[in-house]
Amino acid sequence: MPRSRIGDEDGSDGSGNEGTPETQAKVDGAVGKLALYYYETCGFCARVRATIDQLEIDIELRDIHRDPEHYQRLVAEGGAGTVPCLLIESKDGHDEWLYESGDICDYLEDDFGGRGAT
Repeated sequence: MPRSRIGDEDGSDGSGNEGTPETQAKVDGAVGKLALYYYETCGFCARVRATIDQLEIDIELRDIHRDPEHYQRLVAEGGAGTVPCLLIESKDGHDEWLYESGDICDYLEDDFGGRGAT
């Protein structure tokens, strides 16, 4: 599965900034899993991907144009076929589908940008 880094297949963005284990541990501990539903040419998706990259967190990317199963799940479980959408899978099995690029960026910055939850 593609990850949040734009660039090499190994997840590197080529900048030498690969995030910190502490940041990723915070992501891993906060939720069961995060996945961003997007497509490559979507400007709003690019905004969210830039925030993910800036925060240096590892989030699975699910391109709805390249994989029809991603689109089908987005519509069936998320309720709409629009992107970007952040799937927040909690460890207790409750899934939250967060739409709107601004809301997604705020969520990520608040929870993983050092200003939010600890």
